[in-house]
Amino acid sequence: MSSDRQNDSKESDESQVDRPRTAGESPDDEHSSEESEIRQQSITPRDIRVADTGRSNAGFAKKDTKAQSANVCASGLRTESFASVTRSSVFRLLQKRTTGKGIFVEPARDNFRTLTSLYSSMNPAADSVNMSTQTHGAVFNLEYSPDGSVLTVACEQTEVLLFDPISSRHIKTLVDAHEDCVNNIRFLDNRLFATCSDDTTIALWDLRKLNSKVCSLHGHTSWVKNIEYDTNTRLLVTSGFDGNVITWDTNRFTEDGCPHKKFFHTRYLMRMRLTPDCSKMLISTSSGYLLILHDLDLTQSLEVGSYRILRARRSTPSAEGTTSGSRSSDTPRHSNDFSKLHPQDSQREGGSPRNSLEVLTPEIPGEKDRGNCITSLQLHPKGWATLIRCSSNMDDQEWTCVYEFQEGAPTRPPVSPRCSLRLTHFIEEANVGRGYIKELCFSPDGRIICSPYGYGVRLLAFDGGCGELSDRVRAETHCLHEVRSLYSHSDVVLTTKFSPTHCQLASGCLSGRISLYQPKF
Repeated sequence: MSSDRQNDSKESDESQVDRPRTAGESPDDEHSSEESEIRQQSITPRDIRVADTGRSNAGFAKKDTKAQSANVCASGLRTESFASVTRSSVFRLLQKRTTGKGIFVEPARDNFRTLTSLYSSMNPAADSVNMSTQTHGAVFNLEYSPDGSVLTVACEQTEVLLFDPISSRHIKTLVDAHEDCVNNIRFLDNRLFATCSDDTTIALWDLRKLNSKVCSLHGHTSWVKNIEYDTNTRLLVTSGFDGNVITWDTNRFTEDGCPHKKFFHTRYLMRMRLTPDCSKMLISTSSGYLLILHDLDLTQSLEVGSYRILRARRSTPSAEGTTSGSRSSDTPRHSNDFSKLHPQDSQREGGSPRNSLEVLTPEIPGEKDRGNCITSLQLHPKGWATLIRCSSNMDDQEWTCVYEFQEGAPTRPPVSPRCSLRLTHFIEEANVGRGYIKELCFSPDGRIICSPYGYGVRLLAFDGGCGELSDRVRAETHCLHEVRSLYSHSDVVLTTKFSPTHCQLASGCLSGRISLYQPKF
């Protein structure tokens, strides 16, 4: 009798294991659906073998089937566990890369293979703009709007051209935009832009109303060559061959112009640039000197006394630069004329310097004992470095050089500026088109430099993988790596520009042709 009860209990237990639960069973049953799932997931082949020891020969087939299903279940659990571990490992790897604790750089900078392929595939677009030189002459400057929807062209023969860079469609020609060569264009926002000319004036334009100028600005006495814009103070900053740097208050402009004042003066001025955060102003000269104004405050004026021609021995910039009352040990003796600043401009409240001046003689490879003219000046999009194009006094050599800003603790905090420049990369250029300024540019991410090279352009990188400047070994000077050379002009290329929003490059030449480049796979 007891054996029958034991057999009945065994059969009852086996029926509970074998029988699937029906949809009508209550969740309050002794074995709920969740417990059943947990028990099924915990079954191992050993458990199945123990449970089947008392079965008859007639149940062997059923036992084999259950064992196979249990093996499949166990295999699935092991696969799921492995996948969970893999996902956890990948997550930890990505987390370390993002925080900079892993062996790789962060993902945003670990895409050099894609970038290398992208830039290496740049080719002239089939629908590039090719216009006659009978109307607008040479192309001196190219500028995209901040949203990349408009490409503007500064022309030799008083005109400004506007194009749709995506379709290469001509939008409008601003005939007689100036009375002489148009040299530079700068967008203040997506609709308002400024142009400057050899007629000594600056003009403001609105894309929504191109039939006439917004206003004309008068203040320079010679050719105006450069325009910058301080987004913090909304001051327009211009420089010209009269040696003046003038600020214009665009907050209060009218049809008759806007208030302006002379901010700085230096002889032999060629180009002027503001860093992206507008904390520094760089000025290049035809005598080979580079001036840096630190802790920039455009609301003040710096009146500098006249000084002799700045041409002396070549020197490597030191970590300590000149200030508004001192000079670097590597700076030529007569450069202390720059120190003739008003005392109230030297320091602000609290004793820290504003508009302190540093005078550098940039190191040029192969030009240790020869003077240079710094003709083109650009800044890295992230403010890490400056890019210059310089030529020898004899005009028989041209170089493109990259100088990294060196941040360091000053020896005298109240008066010393906080950084100077160090040569990190260089390359010799084709000495074609003597006497013309060749404007080079950075790509929006700062990894690529586009430099005019004879009748074409060269795409240059800091290394073979189109890496960041900050990833390079800082203790060494390297030659720039040539990614690709593009030839689509029949005359000397004078200017280049990357689109800020699209993978596109534009170049303009002496004969008036404008070429667009984009990737082709």
